[in-house]
Amino acid sequence: MRSPIVEDDLRRTLQLVGPLWDELRGARIFVTGGTGFFGTALLESFAAANETLRLGASAVVLSRNPAAFQAEHPHLSPDFGIRFLAGDVKTFDFPDEPFTHVIHAAATSASETFRNADILSKFDTVLGGTQRVLDFASVCGAKKMLYTSSGVVYGVQPPELTHVCEEYTGAPATMDTATLAAWGSSKRAAEFLCACYARKQGFEVKIARCFSFAGPGLPLDIHYAIGNFIRDGFKGGPIRILGDGTPRRSYLYISDLIVWLWTILLRGASMKPYNVGSEQDVSIAELAHLVAESFPGMVEVQIAKPAVPGTAPDRYVPSTARARTELGLAETVDLREAIRRTIAHMSFKPE
Repeated sequence: MRSPIVEDDLRRTLQLVGPLWDELRGARIFVTGGTGFFGTALLESFAAANETLRLGASAVVLSRNPAAFQAEHPHLSPDFGIRFLAGDVKTFDFPDEPFTHVIHAAATSASETFRNADILSKFDTVLGGTQRVLDFASVCGAKKMLYTSSGVVYGVQPPELTHVCEEYTGAPATMDTATLAAWGSSKRAAEFLCACYARKQGFEVKIARCFSFAGPGLPLDIHYAIGNFIRDGFKGGPIRILGDGTPRRSYLYISDLIVWLWTILLRGASMKPYNVGSEQDVSIAELAHLVAESFPGMVEVQIAKPAVPGTAPDRYVPSTARARTELGLAETVDLREAIRRTIAHMSFKPE
């Protein structure tokens, strides 16, 4: 049973994607990464649109463990045009059937990243998996493919650059073997592969460079600061910041994310990356206090380290001017409301 928050999010998504849904009438979509935070919300919106708008579309979702996902989400089923294919993104057997669209969102899972998955394995999953999906898109008849890339392709955002745009030419350092650099380097190389295949094979490739997000389904127990803060708030606090609280981040709500992804797939320009995220940045300390204020009573915020005067803050904040001006996209849920909705969803107990 969906929570009232998710039901409202789905109504919002159907309305905001609007007439673009018509392209999916009778469409056949192949999806990787459909069981993660992004993917689950995408499947929920697909199922809702398919039923409400009578699209007559279908989706095949690649998953390493379909049974576990289906046990938690039994409504995402053939009744709504969704079926699952067991396999690994790097080695899956190609279904012998045509597809009109491909959505590639698979990578190592967030929990695997949190558990310090081997960086070479992470790199290989992103790059090898993308090449496998591109090979499949080349033979299945797909006209459009969406690749969910990441803002980490820009490398470290200079502190004087308040919002990074798609034309910024920074990149992860090639000698940096940290997990984040491996993620950024592999995503950057995967985008290059997408461009090569699009030129050679003739299908459109849409690139969504995703930043940070909040909403129903957000993991609370791994490396996402906003998720950890909400977890601490549910426990009554304190909300703990392990650093000095000065890094600046922004968070787009999940329903806006899904609207943006569908719009980029269906209307975006091929081989032209679009930043996906919020421009409304806050410090991590400000974020913690916003979360604390969203719970009843007094929830304490603890900051482990003092800020060093004169030190420029670490930033990870996009400019979304391209998505706004070219595709008419907008942030419709502000951060305070995003936090409130996330908490309300996670407090929901079906009768």
